[in-house]
Amino acid sequence: MAAGVRSIVALSVCLAAGFLLSILSCALYGNWWPLVVVFTYALAPLPNAVFGGYVSSDPLADVSSSVADFGRFLTSIFVVSGFGLPLVLAHSGIITTAAMTMSVVGGGLVYGTIVAYSTLFRSQNEF
Repeated sequence: MAAGVRSIVALSVCLAAGFLLSILSCALYGNWWPLVVVFTYALAPLPNAVFGGYVSSDPLADVSSSVADFGRFLTSIFVVSGFGLPLVLAHSGIITTAAMTMSVVGGGLVYGTIVAYSTLFRSQNEF
């Protein structure tokens, strides 16, 4: 039980650090365009949550659901846009390179926390 609490605390610290970096990338440089990336953080897990019920529970089944694949496709669009949007904004000169770096690192922390959280609780529910 203590290991579960420690992992949740560690994940919440990583999530808070990711959001802090994203907000600081806006506040320190006086340009609020990197905050648009935060919306992709919220939208990224939604397609998997909505379309995840269409996945077959049999690991030996060779059948793939097109609805579940579409959910994964939408999730990948949000994740790629979360990393690519700061790069495009920095390339076009709208934000600085330091703001882009902070936004990408913050996004990596947030997405990594989401993946670690879902992996942690998926493995605990199977037993």
